Amino acid sequence: MKLAIGSDERSHLTDVVCRELEAMGHHLVKHGALLESATAEQKRWTNVAFEVAEKVSFGECEQGILFCWTGTGVTIAANKVPNIRAALCVDAETAKGARRWNDANILAMSLRLTSETVAKEILREWFSAKPDSDEENQACLSSLAKLERKYVEPI
Repeated sequence: MKLAIGSDERSHLTDVVCRELEAMGHHLVKHGALLESATAEQKRWTNVAFEVAEKVSFGECEQGILFCWTGTGVTIAANKVPNIRAALCVDAETAKGARRWNDANILAMSLRLTSETVAKEILREWFSAKPDSDEENQACLSSLAKLERKYVEPI
């Protein structure tokens, strides 16, 4: 799978996750501090989140992964981009639920809070969980898409 991945800082966790994803066979399109030659502006959490989210929204990448100190900022910023459902996941069950019930397409993790072990557990559940086709769940996702169009489409 082609994944957009970005962070406002490079850390042991980002390196571990990149290696784990590559070992799983994913192709990574890196952004922000994960690029050797990134400028200060490219490393800004808002810019990293927008770049990753746009890659996913425009279909250039199937999914995305984002990091920042708390994970909150990149999640908020990514969710401003149409068609994005970014989820801040602190454990494997949250990641599983985000994929299953929310059909989340961007995984966000906290650089401060996430251990290497927990990150690997999160990745395992994120990539093994499939969106639920339950009628009620699909109605919720449809409602979400309708609400998004209300605010995105010109009046």
